[in-house]
Amino acid sequence: MLSLSEDQTLLRKAVKDFVEQEIAPIAHKIDEEDTCPVELFPKMAQLGFNGVFVPAEYGGAGLGYTEMAIILEETGRHAAGLALGLVAHYMGVYAIMTWGSEEQKQQHLPLLCSGSFGGLSITEPGGGSDFAGQKSTGQLVNGEWLLNGRKCFITNSHCMGVNVVTVRTGTDAKGRPQISTFIIEGGTPGHTPGRKEKKAGLRGSYTGEIILDNVRLPQDNLLGQPGDGTRISLGTLGEMGRVGTAATALGILRGCLEESVRYAKERIIYGKPLAQLTNIQFIIAQNRTGYEAGRLLTYNAAGMKDAGQRCASEISMAKFFVVENAVQAAKRTMDLMGGYGVITDYPVNRYLRDAMAAIPACGTSHIMQAIIAGGELRK
Repeated sequence: MLSLSEDQTLLRKAVKDFVEQEIAPIAHKIDEEDTCPVELFPKMAQLGFNGVFVPAEYGGAGLGYTEMAIILEETGRHAAGLALGLVAHYMGVYAIMTWGSEEQKQQHLPLLCSGSFGGLSITEPGGGSDFAGQKSTGQLVNGEWLLNGRKCFITNSHCMGVNVVTVRTGTDAKGRPQISTFIIEGGTPGHTPGRKEKKAGLRGSYTGEIILDNVRLPQDNLLGQPGDGTRISLGTLGEMGRVGTAATALGILRGCLEESVRYAKERIIYGKPLAQLTNIQFIIAQNRTGYEAGRLLTYNAAGMKDAGQRCASEISMAKFFVVENAVQAAKRTMDLMGGYGVITDYPVNRYLRDAMAAIPACGTSHIMQAIIAGGELRK
């Protein structure tokens, strides 16, 4: 049985109160208008959300990944798009916190903890799951790094204050692409947002292109060593992005459960509440079971991460199971609601679109299954 500590329970209440007061009332609006409520980010920073797992010496709350999952679940319950924006922010923070030099941590982490959006830019038009297929380049010219290329499907693309970017900086001894990682501040000349994508779901965050046009960076902006980009980026995606996406989808799952219960109790048919029909109870039972199983998987993975244990398979299982079950729970809830399920005044159609859009985030369900199977076969 999963149980939270007293402090974690108090955090959940604080996050829930904030979300219900500040985010839930505008959730429909930000979905309909496809905007990101950037004005809320400094407010979230004041409550310690933005740097929840960052040590206090760098301006963070000094907590852990379980607390991060709590924040994302509660946010995802009403605004999964904004929660995904937080996930992208956390990935940028995590990369700098884990692989950055002391100077890089002192320079960037306080800014990210106090209200500036962070992000991680990996995906390219010809890349996707083919990490080594990216074409953006970095060259060392007269003591400076010169970056050129284009990134796509980047969350927080149009509101980033600090961007962690991967580019190709040559080839290794075996002729394979050498990928390196750089920290770019949002206002750096040549680093500009391109096209903003129109998404079907997860519309509370900006997703779009990042253009790198002769971006000049001092050598100190290199994160880690040349060639560390694969380790840094895949480590960040695997250890941070996927557990964050699972927690976000867990919020969607809970939304489906709560909405199905609410509607079944209120809707009167044949002179009695819909909830008295056995087939409707089956839907609620499946939603509850899916949520509880997803909750155990997600918080187990976050707890293992807090304990410093290897948990790539557990994180992948959580991401795979919760996202896929969120899709099914949203569909079941729409079936329960009949015609009302497709009316945009009700949130369930948003849950379905958000859950579907979460499938490719930080690795598709096929990639998750390959990781899970690979871990099992190596035992």
